[in-house]
Amino acid sequence: MGTGRVAVLLFLTTALLQALLAPPAEGLVRIPLKKRPADGNGGLHDARRRGFLGSSNNDVAAAALNKAEAEEEGDIVALKNYLNAQYYGEIGIGTPQQRFTVIFDTGSSNLWVPSSKCYLSMACYFHERYKASQSNSYKKNGKPASIRYGTGAISGYFSLDSVKIGDVVVSNQDFIEATREPGITFMVAKFDGILGLGFKEISVGAAVPVWYNMVKQGLVDDPVFSFWFNRHAGEGQGGEIVFGGIDPNHYNGNHTYVPVTRKGYWQFDMGDVLIGGKSTGFCASGCAAIADSGTSLLTGPTAIITQINEKIGAAGVVSQECKAVVSQYGQRVIDQLLAETQPSKICSSVGLCTFDGAHGVSSAGIRSVVDDEAGESNGLFNEAMCNACETAVVWIQNQLAQNQTQDLVLQYINQLCERLPSPMGQSSVDCNRVASMPDIAFTIGGRKFTLKPEQYILKEGEGPAAQCISGFTAMDIPPPRGPLWILGDIFMGAYHTVFDYGNLKVGFAEAA
Repeated sequence: MGTGRVAVLLFLTTALLQALLAPPAEGLVRIPLKKRPADGNGGLHDARRRGFLGSSNNDVAAAALNKAEAEEEGDIVALKNYLNAQYYGEIGIGTPQQRFTVIFDTGSSNLWVPSSKCYLSMACYFHERYKASQSNSYKKNGKPASIRYGTGAISGYFSLDSVKIGDVVVSNQDFIEATREPGITFMVAKFDGILGLGFKEISVGAAVPVWYNMVKQGLVDDPVFSFWFNRHAGEGQGGEIVFGGIDPNHYNGNHTYVPVTRKGYWQFDMGDVLIGGKSTGFCASGCAAIADSGTSLLTGPTAIITQINEKIGAAGVVSQECKAVVSQYGQRVIDQLLAETQPSKICSSVGLCTFDGAHGVSSAGIRSVVDDEAGESNGLFNEAMCNACETAVVWIQNQLAQNQTQDLVLQYINQLCERLPSPMGQSSVDCNRVASMPDIAFTIGGRKFTLKPEQYILKEGEGPAAQCISGFTAMDIPPPRGPLWILGDIFMGAYHTVFDYGNLKVGFAEAA
């Protein structure tokens, strides 16, 4: 999440509807210790059961135990899991503490909670509200602040107070008291607010993020935090975030690390995307991606998400613009690709986009007297046609690379048009087909990270009443920031994720 982001907190529609009828969530379980207890709840006894102490080689066993003890150093906060769509934990603000549940969000950088002075938004009345008058450590700031997310917005003003996370207390922390939370998203959310763990570069109001102050105030031994999400909603602990370390009980093997390429979000370079082991070619030359604990699903460019959803049989939305482009311009696109015309110039050459020197740009963004007189609808139509053309070029290029005949290429592109997902929406799938769906893999740091169907399909209910939703949703972020993939909870649930602030890198290992 964060200012400027197009999408955030892609809550499942079913989760939101059920939240309206569901009973209040159980009280949060928080582990306010810097080291796991030596009991059967995931501590050293668990290490023995997992084989750390089961080796006949005492030296190896001792080294493994030392590793477990060393890595478990850190401030551990347990998370609750609601329908695999929302992971949230508890913090305290003020003296004495006022308790709030928050999303620990690596896609934004501000902390905000509802204010007692939030009178006009219904969402505030469904959640805990901060009362400045009841805190002995409160300090007034008053500077106005607002944050817009893909699923809603909040506004209010900054205040200053102490913030307790796990077993540590961050002093003099700037945060936003939200006085407005319009829309249904925040009203039905299981959490009260959001604690951003992104970089200060995207912090609203230039506020110093909580994590920065944890490091600056010496509250963690190592400038690292890590996430584990339990993808079995309702079974055991919902998840865990460790500030200052890594819990070895929640991953297998070694982490693959990649450097942060752009501070703001935790952004890194990603390589090819594979469907059923076959290259899509879309990111073969590289794409940008972010690891985002505040996004429920996995988002990517429409062109590749549509191919994925077509392969898994996800029902999308028919795009007339897409079909029109294929019908009128498909053969011209094929001819130009075969003539080795630069792909980024093709849509401008057929008159659907304007080439800016690096890529196609919708002519809707170039206002004219004609546009003003014709109204905004003409501009929106141009933009849709340009986007459809850019998407078709990617698909056609990929099919030609597989030596498909031109007729088959155009037939296949028409099929893909029918699978175009709703922007920011979900696509349903047949629950009975999950077992036959292909694996989807992402290349990161030269390693393939595979998602199996049961990992990327979200299932709600059992039997005939079960509903299944594709974990992939489309979002097009234009250059120079994009194309940008958002690897949300779908991905982070399968792969334990380490955010190494000290060395500016992100690490992934198979979740245990």
